[in-house]
This record gives sequence, structure tokens and C-alpha cells, in this order.
Amino acid sequence: MSRSRLRARTSRMIAAGVLLSTAVIVPYAGPGAAAPAAQAAPPGAEVRIAAPPTFTHPGVLVSRPQLDFVRGRVNAGAQPWKGAYDQMMASAFASLSRTPKPRAVVECGSYSNPNNGCTDERQDALAAYSLALAWYITQDSRYAEKAIQIMDAWSATIRDHTNSNAPLQTAWAGSSWPRAAEIIRYTYGGWSSAGISRFGAMLRDVYLPEIINGNATSNGNWELSMMEASLGIAVFLEDRAVYDRAVGKFRDRLPAFLYLSSDGAYPRGPAGSSIDTRAEIVSYWHDQEVFSDGLSQETCRDFTHTGYGISAISHVAETLRHQGQDIYPEIQDRLRHALGFHARYELGDAVPSTLCGGSLTLGLGPVTEVAFNALNNRRGIPMTRTQQLTERQRPAGTNYLFVAWETLTHAGNPN
Repeated sequence: MSRSRLRARTSRMIAAGVLLSTAVIVPYAGPGAAAPAAQAAPPGAEVRIAAPPTFTHPGVLVSRPQLDFVRGRVNAGAQPWKGAYDQMMASAFASLSRTPKPRAVVECGSYSNPNNGCTDERQDALAAYSLALAWYITQDSRYAEKAIQIMDAWSATIRDHTNSNAPLQTAWAGSSWPRAAEIIRYTYGGWSSAGISRFGAMLRDVYLPEIINGNATSNGNWELSMMEASLGIAVFLEDRAVYDRAVGKFRDRLPAFLYLSSDGAYPRGPAGSSIDTRAEIVSYWHDQEVFSDGLSQETCRDFTHTGYGISAISHVAETLRHQGQDIYPEIQDRLRHALGFHARYELGDAVPSTLCGGSLTLGLGPVTEVAFNALNNRRGIPMTRTQQLTERQRPAGTNYLFVAWETLTHAGNPN
């Protein structure tokens, strides 16, 4: 697909998007447009988190102070960081002999059928991020150069994502790419201006059109991951309109994914969808009829997909914090209850008959470190069961999709 057609597609898809929100949201005006001035919030509305006047870099999931802390801990041989670092460096993602496998069209069907470049794209993006971390910790330029080689190869090649899983595939890879690019661009001087520009064009023209409008009727991990990727791309591009759009949709989606009793007798439906009656909600929540604090829309599907959503939530919150906008106070009750609720069953608590018919499919994944660090270590919230699970899983590795090395980057990180 030509660059001009991609830009036209971006404009059409964004123009077709409808954003329904209880927050005061600045509408998306198109690629590169300046964000309009904030409107006054009506009584009872949430205060909008607007894009910062000046972006902080690196500032997607990890910040420079966090990276400095990690480098200091690893160099001191302190645990759990040294063990987590060794785990990353022993993986194929940090290999200096890695050869990228870019494709012009990545085709991803449901349950990876077909899988034409899907695994290659996700894992090359994770490799770029792993190599960027390796560069910062070691200050060995070979790792930075290998990350650049991978990012340049994909930005020179990819033009589209197709088939039914295209939005989710785009979100997963699109979450990892900006993390890598932010570290390399702002801490290493060897990435050419042409390479940076082409990589930014790839994010804007190939990735944003697929994810910026979300996917209201899918399982919630889809839209949460789509907003994580959109936000990371917005920071890299310094695009305030995309940033505001992603934050607004994220805040709409969160209460439709994690339940609190203060929401009412049953959870909210996804904004922008027609899922709003109790019967429709029960069906959407995989036939769960009893709702309690911390339950996820995908709990009764399986814990793995639930973990994808929880991870994306924590990644968005962490990126916002790096940009000077701490959303944790707004979401902390919902997030801490969700972590504790799922941790207890991962740790072996008996499952009541009222929860998913008394049967759960476990496997939350390496997704608790970021939120646990934010809520327990930085905000001082007791989280006994989440702590037990987090420490049992250390060092947290990767899910081979969009989560990687979060014991290394976030365990006990005060920044």
C-alpha cells in the first residue's frame, strides 16, 4: 500500500471513530493536529488529563531515572535485578546475532491462523526493546546498533496488517516499538535522523490507523492494549491529539474491564457499544452473574487474557506518570482489587461455586510487577497476596507478546 493511500486510510478511519466518554475529551483532529484548548468540565465529570506541554523522553513505560536505578542495581550485583538482567541477556531477544524478519504485510488470523509474520513482528519488537535495555545498562553500543538495525528493517518494509487479529497484533507490536525507540533515540546518539523519521512515519501510517479508534465490542484486553500502543506512539511522535484520544478511550474502557461494587449492581458496558443491559453484560462477562470487587470481564474466560488487560492498564498508568500526569490515584482501587482478586486464586485459594461455575483457567502471566511497584512501593498500599505472587514469579520474564523483563525494570523502583 502506498504512503499516500495509508495517510488517506488513517484520515478515514479516524474520522469514522466515535468517542463516548464521561470524561471531558478533546476530539482527535487528524494526524499531527494541535489539540484544542480544554473545555470546562460539567459538574461531576472527571477532570481530563491533557497531553503535557512538554513531553518527557524516554517516557514510554520506563524513564531515565528508572533506567539509572536499574543500571545501578545490576552493576552492584543486587537482587532481584541482577538475576532478572541475566535472564534477559540469556534470551534470544538480547542476542547480538539476531536477524530481523520484516514483512511488507503481516497477516494474523484468530488464534494465529494464519500466522504470516505475526510472531516475527512481535518478537522483533520485543528484541529491539530488550536490546535497548541492554544498551542502557551496559553502555555497549553494539546493543544499541542491533536495536537500530531491527527498527530500521521493519520501518523500511512494513506497510499493513491484515486479517481478523490485525488490531490486536498491531497493538502488541505497537506497544513494544515505542519503548525501544524512546530509549535509543534519547540516550544514544547513533540513530540517524532519516531512520528516526522513517520509524515515526511507520508508527503513524501503519500502526495508528489500526488501533486509534479502539474496538468496543471485543474482549477488553484488545482495546486496552490498543490504547497502550496509541499512547506510546503519541509520546514518541509528540502528538497531543493522539495522546488525548488514547487517554480518553482508556478511561472509558477501564470500568468496563475491572469491576468495583461502587459501579452498581453490575459492571458498565464498553463505551461506544450497545452492551448495556444486565443480560448483555452477563453474556459479555463470559456468563458470570455474581460480581465482586476486582473481577475482570475476562476472568471467566481465562486468567491469561485477563493478565493482558491488567498489564496494559499498568503500562498506560506508568507512561502517564512519566509524562507528569499520575492517574494511579484515580485507578488504584480498581487495579489493586483486581490484582489481589486474581492473585489469591493463582496462589491456590479454593474457587467458590459462584465464580465461573467453580472452575478457573489460571495463568495470569508475568504482569504484576509494574502495578505492584506503583501501588505498594510508591503509594504504600498493602497488597499481601499480590506481593506473594509477584515474589514467587521473580524474575518475571516475557509473555512473548508485549510484556518483558518487568522485574528488571520495575521491582522496587522508586522512580
